[in-house]
Amino acid sequence: MKRSKTFVTGLVLAGLFALGDITTPLTSDGEHPPMAIGIADAILGLICAVAIVLAWRGSRGAVTAIVVTRLLSVVSALPAFFVDGIPTAARFAVGLAVVVQLVAMAMVATRLRRPALASAAS
Repeated sequence: MKRSKTFVTGLVLAGLFALGDITTPLTSDGEHPPMAIGIADAILGLICAVAIVLAWRGSRGAVTAIVVTRLLSVVSALPAFFVDGIPTAARFAVGLAVVVQLVAMAMVATRLRRPALASAAS
């Protein structure tokens, strides 16, 4: 199976964010983010890491799992923009991470497109 550079780059980015999510409970002070969010992110990171391996092997369902877990991770980060007491630098970092994750999701999702059907007249 041929993998495009776009797809591989998206998998690498998703993998880096998944590893970051897995370590969240270890790096959290229990308050930023709350431990419940940190544990949920770690679970999402583990699911995503497994899905990356399966997507590399050609599973379309795993590609969907990557997109969904990354989207849920982005949603879990959004309260950083609305909660008081979050430093500006942290908000900027979260905003950058959200944008990069959305780009990674778009790159991975290219694998979900169906190939065009060949014309019967050809």
